[in-house]
Formats: sequence, C-alpha cells, structure tokens
Amino acid sequence: MKISREVKAAVLVISGILLFIYLFNFLKGENIFADEVEFYTEFEYNALNMSSPVTIKGNQIGKIEKIKYDFESGKTRVEFSVDPKLKFSKSSVIRLYETGLMGGNGLAIIDSNEGPIAQKGDFIQSEVEKGLISSLSGNFSEISTDLDKTIRSADTLLLSLTSVVNDASPEGLKATISELNRTLKSFKNLSYSINDVVKQNDEKIAATLESIQKASENFSALSEDLKKAELSKAVASFDETLQKFNSVLSGLEQGQGSMGKLLKDDKLYNNLEAVSKEMELLILDIKLHPARYRRILSKREIPYEPPTEEQINEKN
Repeated sequence: MKISREVKAAVLVISGILLFIYLFNFLKGENIFADEVEFYTEFEYNALNMSSPVTIKGNQIGKIEKIKYDFESGKTRVEFSVDPKLKFSKSSVIRLYETGLMGGNGLAIIDSNEGPIAQKGDFIQSEVEKGLISSLSGNFSEISTDLDKTIRSADTLLLSLTSVVNDASPEGLKATISELNRTLKSFKNLSYSINDVVKQNDEKIAATLESIQKASENFSALSEDLKKAELSKAVASFDETLQKFNSVLSGLEQGQGSMGKLLKDDKLYNNLEAVSKEMELLILDIKLHPARYRRILSKREIPYEPPTEEQINEKN
C-alpha cells in the first residue's frame, strides 16, 4: 500500500506536536503518561492558581488540577494530583505556603506517617502557613497604603532627578554622573584632610575639651555661689524697686504732686513760652539799640520801638 505525501506530512506534523507537548511537560517536571492519583482539600480563601506546585519536602511531585468555589460550604475546593509512586498517610496535612517573595503560593504535603495510606479521591485536611499569607487578608489595606506612599516617593525622586539633569541625552547623563563622581571624590579628599587635621591637633583638641570641662565646672560652681548668695531675694528686691518706680511714673503721668503738676499744667508751659518770647525780643532790642541801654541812668528817656520784620529777619 502506497502512502501519499499528504498523509506522511500529516503524521509528521502530528508527531512533532505530540513530541513538543511531551517535551514541554517533561521540562516542567510532569509526565503525561503517568497515572497520577487525585486528591482534594479545602481552604477559607483562594491564594492559588493552576500553575501552583504541589511539593513534599521541597520536591515537586504533583500539580493543581482544579480550583472551584463551593457555594454550600463557602470554601475553595482544590483538587490536585500526585505521582502514583508517592505514598502518604490520610492523616497528613496539605499546607498552603509561600514559594517566594514574588513567586506566588503552593501546596506542601506534610506527611504524618500515622494511620492508613491515602487513597485516590480522599479528602486531606489543610492549613495555612503562618507568615505573609495568613496576614495578607488582615493587612492588605496597610500594605497597599505603604506601597502607594513608596510609589509616590519614588515618583517625586524621579521628578527631582529629572529637574536636576537638564540634558536628558546619554551624553548629558554621563556628564552628570561624572560630575557627581568628582564631587564625591572631593568630599572624600575633604574627609581625609579633616582626619589629618584632627590627628595633627589631637593634643590641642584634647586640651580644648579639657578647658571646656573646667569652664563648665567653674560655671557650675558660680551658679552654686549665686544660689547661696540668695539671688532670688535680690531679684525680688529689684522687682519691688521697679514696681515703686513704675508707681512714681504713673503718678507723674496722672499729674500728682508738684512734678506732676509742672508736667501736666498747660499754663506753666504757656507762661514759659511767653517769657522766652519776651527775652528774645529784649535781646534783639539790645542788639538794635545798644545806646538806649547805655543811657539808663541818664535823664533822657528813649522810648521803646518794637523791631520791624525786616530787622528781625536780618538778625536771624
């Protein structure tokens, strides 16, 4: 019987597909020709997916077959299969654990080694590992809040770096990094210089610190002496004197006593101003008519004439 080329091509393609499927599952650690045994368990909430591993003592020996929510019990029913070579007790525990910080979760068989061997279709008790998985349900809101704050801080930092780096090209970024490197080297050299200065002046620094300590002790002794000298009484006496002085000033402000009346009496001010004006006119008249005052004892009387505005302006 002669086989056509089309049939040969189809058989070749199908064989290639089957071989690819087998190799793909083989690389994942699964044997599609093995007669795997299925079990099931239940959890309060679902933290698994179909790619979650089933392990025992850290070795993958099975996979998740089905994840289904049970409406009657309100729990998540998980069906999984294991290698038929594996034998474990029915009283064992299926533990939900974290495979890594970013690696998701998995199922681990914790064999109790007690009682009869688990058979296909048996229900196995479950538990959740203490740690991140058990705390996620209660602290997820806090984690999300902290994550949001972290993202905002990172965004602010990136914006700040963007504003600092004016030239966003690779050359500009390299120049900025080079400049930052030079700055760090300068700080390093400065720290070395400061360290050398400290080493060279170690004795002076020690003497300075000792002087500061002595000054502190002297200040403490001075404060003790001031305390013994009843400084509080002196301050109280000074405060009493200030109160009396304020009382005197208040009396003067209110016009009490002779000084108060002199300060508050408008008539005295007006009289003094009038006398000052008369004295000014008298002095001006003496300057204008000196002969009049030389003949005070003579019988001839020179009448007084008030100065004119022009005379006053000339003298001023």
